[in-house]
Amino acid sequence: LIGIDPLQLQPEDDRDGNRAARPRLLEEFHRQGVPPLIERRLIDASGRERWFRAARSALRDDEGRRLFLVVLQDSTAEHAARERADRSARELDDWFQLSPIGMVLFDEAGLLVRTNPAFEALAGDVPPLISDASPSLRQLLSWGQGAALPQLQPGGAPVVGEGWVMQRDGTQRRLRATVRCYQTPGGQRRFMAVVEDRSIEEERDIAQMQIGALIDTAGVGIATFQESSGWVRQSQAARAAGAPAAPNVLQSISRDIVMPDSLPEYERLQQALRGGQRAEVRYAVSHPDLGQRWLLTRVEPATLASGKHTTSVVTLDITEQQQNLQRTEQLLHEMATILESSTAGIAYLRANVLVRCNSRFEAMLGLAGGGIAGSSVQELFGASAQGQRIAADTLQALNEGITYETEFEVSARRGGDPATRWYALSVRRTGPPGQASHAIEAIAVLSDITRLKMQQAELEVLARDRELMFSLSEVGIAFLRHGRLQRANDALAQLAGYPAAELSGLPMAQLFAQPADHERLWAQQEHALRQFGRWTGERQLRRRDGSLLWVQVSKRLVADGDVSGGIIASYVNVDARHRAEQAVTLQAERTRAILDSVLVGIVTVGAKGIEWMNRSARRMFGGDLADFMCQPISTVATPDPGHPFRQTQYRDDLAEGQAETFECKVKARDGREFWVVGNAVATGHEQGRQLTYALLDIERRRQAEARTVEAQASLQRIIEAAPMAITLRDARTLRILQVNDVAARSVERTPAEIIGCTPEEVFDPAIAAERRRDMEQALASRKLTQIEYRVDVGGETRVWDTRYLPLASPGQPPDQLLLVATDVTEQRAAQEAKFEAALAQREMLVKEVHHRIKNNLQGVAGLLQQIAARKPEVAPAIAEVVGQVQAIAQVYGLQVGMTGPLRLQSVVEAITASVQRTFGHPIMLSVKGPSPQQWALPEAESIPIALCVNELLTNAVKHSMADRGPHVACTLVCDDDGARLLIANRATLPSGFNLARLPGGVSGLGLVRSLLPRRSASLEIEQQGDQVVATISLSPPGITRLASGANVTA
Repeated sequence: LIGIDPLQLQPEDDRDGNRAARPRLLEEFHRQGVPPLIERRLIDASGRERWFRAARSALRDDEGRRLFLVVLQDSTAEHAARERADRSARELDDWFQLSPIGMVLFDEAGLLVRTNPAFEALAGDVPPLISDASPSLRQLLSWGQGAALPQLQPGGAPVVGEGWVMQRDGTQRRLRATVRCYQTPGGQRRFMAVVEDRSIEEERDIAQMQIGALIDTAGVGIATFQESSGWVRQSQAARAAGAPAAPNVLQSISRDIVMPDSLPEYERLQQALRGGQRAEVRYAVSHPDLGQRWLLTRVEPATLASGKHTTSVVTLDITEQQQNLQRTEQLLHEMATILESSTAGIAYLRANVLVRCNSRFEAMLGLAGGGIAGSSVQELFGASAQGQRIAADTLQALNEGITYETEFEVSARRGGDPATRWYALSVRRTGPPGQASHAIEAIAVLSDITRLKMQQAELEVLARDRELMFSLSEVGIAFLRHGRLQRANDALAQLAGYPAAELSGLPMAQLFAQPADHERLWAQQEHALRQFGRWTGERQLRRRDGSLLWVQVSKRLVADGDVSGGIIASYVNVDARHRAEQAVTLQAERTRAILDSVLVGIVTVGAKGIEWMNRSARRMFGGDLADFMCQPISTVATPDPGHPFRQTQYRDDLAEGQAETFECKVKARDGREFWVVGNAVATGHEQGRQLTYALLDIERRRQAEARTVEAQASLQRIIEAAPMAITLRDARTLRILQVNDVAARSVERTPAEIIGCTPEEVFDPAIAAERRRDMEQALASRKLTQIEYRVDVGGETRVWDTRYLPLASPGQPPDQLLLVATDVTEQRAAQEAKFEAALAQREMLVKEVHHRIKNNLQGVAGLLQQIAARKPEVAPAIAEVVGQVQAIAQVYGLQVGMTGPLRLQSVVEAITASVQRTFGHPIMLSVKGPSPQQWALPEAESIPIALCVNELLTNAVKHSMADRGPHVACTLVCDDDGARLLIANRATLPSGFNLARLPGGVSGLGLVRSLLPRRSASLEIEQQGDQVVATISLSPPGITRLASGANVTA
């Protein structure tokens, strides 16, 4: 794209206009403010048209050229959305105008915003405000007292209203309006209503209702076929207006709901309809709503006056008639079936003659089947004396109007039957009373009671056997009724210590230890007897002598569900067993009390499940013993199929006394999950082998182990993922326990190679000794220790910021040492570069300041000299001041051309030359010592020492000039300990001269004493022959010894 004119990317239709607009766009850059946004389009590389919005601004580069920055934002989607919105608005306007349904839009003030022609035709003349419209129209449009109804809310359900509205011609028209409220983007509410004309539908509904009322009054379904309009039936509106359901739904019958047996009749009906023939058909249908119905359809063809043929079809629901007919036939069939299926012989007699009987009656009397109808009573029972007696008694009973019943014995007449059979005969008169003897009707029932007779004989035998068992049994047996002993055998009398005669009628409460026990226990027994018919239990029996013994009682009702019918009770002496069980139970309770006091959960599991558990186990499982009784121990196991509690083979595979140790997770009933360690021991039992589980809760230990493992894993992940070198060492041996790749690469090894190594095995001896010393100091301090190491790697020096942190439990000595090192080479290099840049900038600024100070001081000195020339009376004082100013200027002048500390030799040479120029008296300067250029003055001490040297030289020159003496000698002596400056001139000290007594001041020796540094400089003045020698001794830190080879850059 570089070098292409943007016009080349635009469509050809836009290029000329955009090219002509360029001057105007360029002028906008010269105006104040931001140029407005512009919209253009371009053709992308794939040939698609793309719209963009451009923001423009003018810039200048470093060379002052004017550039234009244009930021393009893709607005293709926005432009396309705007076009679709405009098109949708136009289509909505067209639809609004062309809709045949009345539509109106009004605001929350009731102002009509828009209506369509259909609404104006329906509503008539409507004023601009709905509040000015008629009440019926306001009600139709859900308009209340000056506002829309409250239920019209944005996003809510539409409100439907109906009403009569007055038209222009004075008539009323029924309209229905659906009004919905919505909210505009500006927050205003608008209401749109759709108005429909319902007057035609109402007229149609009235007509259909009238026709339906006529049809329903007749109770038939009717349909008419016309050649012009086809079949005409009652509409759904008429049926909804109150027509009965059955005639309506049965007007149109399709073939798929016709019952298979009625299909031939239905086909005949269809042929009559197709051929226009008269027909009447009965058929059954299976309707999905009404079920099975019987219909009678009549087809009546006719010819209208216009010559068109028409056919009327009338359908009548005859289900009730058909069902009554079928019910009668079914009843007759069922009665015949019952008679033939009955085990009793039944016969119908009229005027003492058999009219009808079932086959069983014939078989029981041994008569030929099918040929006895019309036989008399005497002929039915035979000519024997027994038969004639039965016939005579029957006739007499019928004449008297009473029921005759008798039992008689009949000899066997077919092989295979018993020798004799017993029958019971019952004859009962039927029909209205007062019938003549020749019209008497009767029903005879003959029943076979042979089995009943045999059972009676067997019962008599059983009664004798029961009496023997009752009297001779060793078990106490009694018959109870209404809480008293009705009868008891000798065994019970001996057990209770009463004579058998005294037990009869004895209240049961006297056989209980306490009368209240009888009332309490009887309520339980009565409930069990009524529910199950029997009760079994053990209780204490009170003997006649007052002693108590335990008996096992079993009670059973004589009649099921009827306690008042009597109870059979048996009593067995179990006192010896009960006492033995009490001893065993007492011992077991003592053992379980001991087991309940231990913290180990003990669970006993038998063949049916859990039999017992101690308090610790109940607390572990989260429930009482009753909650787990006879439940498998796997109830508290996790879903793991290999869980030890699911290993049922332990009970069979483990030898007696053998234990199986396991560790598993337990899920209690309250949802807790925890780890336990336990043993499963197999033991023998009279009811089968048992497993005894001993469980110890180790959840806290597992949690501690899990936290330890998690912490170690987290530490390992941190160590491996951290971008810094991390090493974990043993505090005692300093051997590496854990190390990450960064730390291993820093010593050019792999982590596996240095695990377990000491510092001596990783580093060179000198480095190893340093590192061990640093580690031991960090362990001794027990605090975070930070040390910076410089390491040469591949010829490059790397800087590592190392931190040592001793790891220890509270109150314990450190057991591990954590080392975290970060490569800060780049950071330190950046810091040094920043420091050097700042230092260079400071040096430049200092030099500039010193240069300006020097110039200003020289200007001051020149002004002072001019004053001294104009005023000779103050020339000596001013000359002294000028010398001092010149000395300070010389110091600043030296600092302008140098970097770093000022050399002592240079300062002395400059001051000497300045004093010599000022007074015009020669000064002989000499320098002694092996390396005078290595001694320099700190910045803070350079000016005070320079003023001291200037003052001593000025004094020496003044005294030499006054005495007309030779030149002044100045000697700088440098050695390894410091430097000394000796200034000698020909003069004589006053008698009793003492330098310590001289007061301080702003000139002379007092100024020198005030300016010299106290700790690192000293002044001595002594008479040496005819010369006075002043000695200034300088030592560190007043002066600084530079490193050998250090240079001064001018």
